[in-house]
Amino acid sequence: MNKKLIAVPLILCIFSLDRFTKSLALSRLYPDKSIPVTPFFYLTYVENSGAAFGMLGGRNTLFIAVSLALIALLLLWLRKWPPKDSLGFFSVAAVVGGAVGNLYDRIAYGFVVDFMDFRFWPVFNVADSCISVGSVLLLISLNWTRAEKP
Repeated sequence: MNKKLIAVPLILCIFSLDRFTKSLALSRLYPDKSIPVTPFFYLTYVENSGAAFGMLGGRNTLFIAVSLALIALLLLWLRKWPPKDSLGFFSVAAVVGGAVGNLYDRIAYGFVVDFMDFRFWPVFNVADSCISVGSVLLLISLNWTRAEKP
């Protein structure tokens, strides 16, 4: 099966899940109020105007431009991805899906909606999770591929 045919549905699936969960957060959570789900996991509504973990807040236009450029570069990279490297391919698709989700928020609201709160880590969302996990798996894939080359 052609992995490239799977990339678009995977990206759309990640984007849709991100939008769905954020729309629930927007409609059911309130700023400065946390809802405990378990002793270690809370739902906490945060409007993040910065980058990861709220760094560099208030630079929305810059983040939109960087996101657009990064998404374009990653999509070009996906088109040329080696057919044997499934892990790397799907990792890049996950990063793109997450980046598109957060980009949508920045354009629509001027901030990114975060709501998953483990208390020991900054509040985050589904898109952030896909970007983080995808990035780690991509690094593993790139190191794995490099180790296989003679």
